[in-house]
Amino acid sequence: MSIRAEDPQGLQYDRRTILNVPNQLTTIRLILAIVLFFLIAHEQYWWSTWLFIVAAGTDWIDGFWARRYNQVTTLGRILDPFVDKIIICGTFIFLAALSEKGSGLTPAMAVVVVGRELMVTALRSFLEQQGADFSATLSGKLKMVLQCVAAPVSLFTLWHVKDGIAQPAWLPPLLTISVWGAVLLTVLSGVAYVFAAIRLLRR
Repeated sequence: MSIRAEDPQGLQYDRRTILNVPNQLTTIRLILAIVLFFLIAHEQYWWSTWLFIVAAGTDWIDGFWARRYNQVTTLGRILDPFVDKIIICGTFIFLAALSEKGSGLTPAMAVVVVGRELMVTALRSFLEQQGADFSATLSGKLKMVLQCVAAPVSLFTLWHVKDGIAQPAWLPPLLTISVWGAVLLTVLSGVAYVFAAIRLLRR
């Protein structure tokens, strides 16, 4: 006999749907994140670059699949952003530890990125419990894009430095622009979320 439950939006689903394709993809991305951190820790920057691109770049697939085939679940709404934060924050922390090797990221930058994610997660959790809509802003989406550019560019730079390979002329400026752009948008999007939260609370 199938056991059915109800999610917060009133959608009934079989408990077995927690093993649907989007949730399986998200779980695979979590495993890829663990492998990614292992590779970075062992200075396998070439493989780390491509693994990050795969892990972060396939994020849209599980979201598209869930919406397209009506497979959105409570677990998926929790797990997907959690895995996103693990991949981004974890990679930035590892890269910040490699700042002296030329990663382009400092510990302070990692603190900004992680702090912003913790703050937004706390605000979203509180406000959505109150029934408010706290959807992602444009600046938040652009921030994610730049972070997903900065991380592989940094790893690609580390690969050149470690193996003593001459860097292409475009790599250093791209590293600087992507890293600082990601940090700037991280701050701006965080401020935007704070003001959005204040407006919602005033209502």
